[in-house]
Amino acid sequence: MQSLNLRQIEVFRAVMITGSINGAAQLLLVSQPAVSRMLSHTEARIGFQLFERVKGRLYPSPEARRLFHDVESVYRNIQRVNTTLQDLVQQRHGVLRIASSPSLGHQMVPDTIAAFRRNNEHVRVSLECLRHVLLRDRLLDQQADLGISLFPIDHPNLRAIPLSEVRMLMVCPRGHELLDLPPEALPDALAAYPLIGYPAETPFFSVIKPAFERAGLEYRPSIEVDSPHHACALVKNGAGFSVVDEISFRASAAGLMGVLPILTRERLRVSLVHLRREPLAQLAQSFVEQLKDTLIASGFEHSHE
Repeated sequence: MQSLNLRQIEVFRAVMITGSINGAAQLLLVSQPAVSRMLSHTEARIGFQLFERVKGRLYPSPEARRLFHDVESVYRNIQRVNTTLQDLVQQRHGVLRIASSPSLGHQMVPDTIAAFRRNNEHVRVSLECLRHVLLRDRLLDQQADLGISLFPIDHPNLRAIPLSEVRMLMVCPRGHELLDLPPEALPDALAAYPLIGYPAETPFFSVIKPAFERAGLEYRPSIEVDSPHHACALVKNGAGFSVVDEISFRASAAGLMGVLPILTRERLRVSLVHLRREPLAQLAQSFVEQLKDTLIASGFEHSHE
């Protein structure tokens, strides 16, 4: 059996997508006989039929369906190559690709992008809000120029630079009776109310569960969510109390929630993350400086590490 070349793969994919020789010919902008010859040659080369011909229609064999799955993966990778090529071509105009933790990407990073663009109108900026592992992988795959993370990213090929610290806040609905209690009464009182927590696979869980243990609180969520924004939405609707970062709290109609005087020492760190072996480009450095200004203007503490 011989391997397929790119043209044969292209013809096979076109027939799979359109279901006919005529449709494939129109898609590829070639003649029907050319597609028919290429398909016949391909089947002869690999030693088995890819399609069953019934009344002018082509029906893919099980082998063809399996092959098509891998062919589509190839085409997705080709699309990534073309996207990268487009970015390289547009570098003359400026391109900045940012990956951000969701908590930061809802308000803080967009505020920074808006301020950055006022002085850099020629720069095309893209923003993706990604979970912790996806953010790391996007940087490692060089699909983002920089990452802004609310949680530590430990990888030998990545460098994390602390920018600021933000508070963790225990929140409950506005006007809730818990807000009238003194701090020393809260640990016992909280046990009577539903906790909106986070699943074990989320970075928030790894921060909040130890914080509860240090404060002598039982971590037993009645509701689990994967985002502090979802937690805030539930708190505002009276579903229980939760712990969220201050940035998410501010971006989620904070006036509808109250802050309880407990876990007041807990902090999260906003970090810049980028490939260790490649220094930040000038555009990225300018954006980071703007982000620092945004954090300071919002009253967040500067990280001392």
